[in-house]
Order: sequence, then structure tokens, then C-alpha cells
Amino acid sequence: MKKRMMAVYDVDPFFADRFAEAANQREQIPFTVMAFSTMERLKQFSREQKIEILLIDAGLRGEAEEIEAEQVIYLSDGELLPEKGDAAWVYKYQSTANIVREVMGCYCVQPAEPKVAVGNKSILLGVYSPVNRCLKTSFSLILGQLLAKENKVLYLNLEDCSGFRKLMGQEGNGDFSDVLYYYGQGNGNWARLKSLVYHWDNLDYILPARYPEDLCQFSAEQMANLLEQIGREGIYDMIIVDLGQLGKMAVHVLEVCDGIYMPIKQDWFSMAKVEEYEEYIKVSGHGALLEKTQKLNLPYSGRFADRKNYLEELLWGELGDYVRQVLRGKQKWR
Repeated sequence: MKKRMMAVYDVDPFFADRFAEAANQREQIPFTVMAFSTMERLKQFSREQKIEILLIDAGLRGEAEEIEAEQVIYLSDGELLPEKGDAAWVYKYQSTANIVREVMGCYCVQPAEPKVAVGNKSILLGVYSPVNRCLKTSFSLILGQLLAKENKVLYLNLEDCSGFRKLMGQEGNGDFSDVLYYYGQGNGNWARLKSLVYHWDNLDYILPARYPEDLCQFSAEQMANLLEQIGREGIYDMIIVDLGQLGKMAVHVLEVCDGIYMPIKQDWFSMAKVEEYEEYIKVSGHGALLEKTQKLNLPYSGRFADRKNYLEELLWGELGDYVRQVLRGKQKWR
């Protein structure tokens, strides 16, 4: 699909050049970013080609109004801000990734615009277990990282208290609470979703909801509908949904998943929980879930690296080898 155009003009031409070069190296951004060194060239270009977003110095408001662009977002140095309170702006002295994320948050796609991959629905992979402390999240992240080597993959964590922010060392403002808000208000779209995405190597992820109360605002049916809607956007080939302790309500979310992984443990109490879960699935009329569920007895090591090296050690350790074997045995969910 042809990318939309984002034009960048700043009083510091080196800033525009550096930003355009860095932004164009990011595969996830759905724009071609072009830097302009003079206002005349920018105006001429806007008359000949469509500019979706104009990113321009906040001190050039008057000139910006003469340029034909779908949306104008101003670059602020922290002191100079657009005069009108409703004008969109971002702070320029931060990383390219943060600027892109904020720009995408400001950008609104019209309902009539086509999706990124029309007709393609993301494969939803659920990871759930009625058993606690079974390496469910560790497995989900390694699964996502391995799948992301050849696919575009998004990881979503629906746990109340996941510890994910601490694990990733990420304290960004945008998280799954924003996803719930956007889609709950009917304003969810692929551009807003992309503004919340972070990266662990090839794997994309959105930080879990900061407050458990935000998750409680959605029923299990609403959460299932939200995941389906994100899948229909067609941005990703696969979406990994790391379910929290939703209890028997997890059934509604699992129903929309194309495949389900269930880490288990072999002790008597854990097996009793799995048996009770399966009995409920059968008597509640959701027996089809068992057919697309793959149980996993993950290798557990009593020794783990510190937080800084935890994921890398898992990826290249015994658990990573186990997940590679799982993928070699079953990687088709349609």
C-alpha cells in the first residue's frame, strides 16, 4: 500500500533532516517522512502532492496556514506554544520514537480511509491457564519474539498486576487503558493504536493497563469484541493475548482466538484446577475451545537472570528451545 506523506519543516534544518532519516527507518510508521529546507519548496510541494501531516515549527503558524495539509502538528521547544489551545503540538527535544508516537496519537484517520491491509484479519493467539506461576507470560513473550522474526506481531497483556513495566524498564504514559478508552468511545483506529506501541527487538507491545480498575470497566464480551476489532484492522499478522486471571469469564475472550496455548504444571493441585476448568468448558457448551487448545508443560528452572538479562536468557535458554520446538510442530491456526 502506498504510504501517506508527512512533511517536516523546522527553523533548524538539521533537526528536520535527522528526524526524517530516523523516522523513515521505522517500519511501523505508515508515512513517508520528507524534510524541507525552505518554506518555498514546501509550499510548492503541497500544491503538487497531498500532505497528510505537516510537522512544523510552532513559531511559523502564519506560514503553516498557507500550506495545503490535512493536519498540522506544531513542534514546540517547551516555551513557544501554538496560540490556540486546540492546536496539536509535540515537544521537539525528545527521541524520534516518542515524537512519532505523539504525532500518531494526534493524527485522526477518517472513517472512509482504507485499513492497512484490507481483507486481512490478524491471527489471535490466546495464552491462558487456570494454574498460577506457570511461566505463562514468559512463554508469551518468547513466543511473540520468535514469531516476530517472520511476521508482524503484537503482544497484549490483560493481567491486573503483570510486573511488565518493571520487566521492560518502561514507564511510558500510553498503555492499554488508552486502548480501552479509544475503542470504548468508538474512536479506536489503527493510527491511534500505533501511537501506543513500544518494541522489544522485532516484537511490538502495548504496556498493560496501569490500574486494574480500567480492565474491570469492560465485560468479557466487550473485551472479546475489542480484540476482534483490533484484529480486523489488519495491522499485524498475529496478536498474542496474554490473559490474566479472568476466571471462567476468560471463555468469551478465548472463543475469538484462533489458537490457545495453556501452560500447566504436573503437581496434583495444578492438575485438579485444569480438570475443573475443562469440565466447566464442556458443561457450558464451549467444548470447541478444547480442540484448539495446546497444553504445555514448560521447562522450569530455579535459576533466572536479573531483570536486565531476564528475557534474553529465556529466549536463548531452555524455555526458548522449548518454544522453538512447539512452533516447529504447530504453527498453523487457520
